Amino acid sequence: MNNSAISDQWSCPRRISVVVDNPSWVLPFAETLVKLITDGGDEAHLCRSHDEIENGAVAFYLGCVKISPPDVLARNAANLIVHASDLPKGRGFSPMTWLTIEGVRSIPVCLLEAVGEADAGAVVYRDWIEFEGYELLDEMQMALGGKQVELCQRFLNETTPPKAEEQTGEASVFGRRGPKDSELNVEQTIADQFDLLRTVDNDKYPAFFNHRGHRYKLAISKMSEDDGE
Repeated sequence: MNNSAISDQWSCPRRISVVVDNPSWVLPFAETLVKLITDGGDEAHLCRSHDEIENGAVAFYLGCVKISPPDVLARNAANLIVHASDLPKGRGFSPMTWLTIEGVRSIPVCLLEAVGEADAGAVVYRDWIEFEGYELLDEMQMALGGKQVELCQRFLNETTPPKAEEQTGEASVFGRRGPKDSELNVEQTIADQFDLLRTVDNDKYPAFFNHRGHRYKLAISKMSEDDGE
């Protein structure tokens, strides 16, 4: 992040791009962020591809799966990503889901600079989302989406552009999550596999198990105590 360049554009109205390059669950939160930025006196627009990013002060990349080339990054003084892991550990895809499956309930969330390598940029903020361990995927996404909006607004509300710190330590990378990763083991209890079960998407990658030569699908949702009576 070029702090000198962004300082030159730090007075309102700043031009802000909010980028979501796929049909992600984060899209409604990106739309909320655009509205909040606009209501605050800056100019903001939602970009559904990297080609739509305009020259300006800041570009926020939310839930993106592609890496912007240098010529696109050069359009803005600051290019920032929100990533839910304690970087440099947990770069890559679906970090909140993988961490939850591992049993982690305190999910780190970083605002970091976008660079030519995935999730490798300097970190501006480190924050956390605290879960109790009963939340399903939609509830976790709601919390993460809200934290993304919060961190982006926090950055814009700074009196001067904050400095970022380079990542240190050994990096690890999470792979892309696929339908095969929602398989349950019939030899284990539901309790043993609950952190996996509660992270599945009932439509895109539902929980399933193989038993007696056939494959079965399970859907999970919350019900009230009265529903079971």
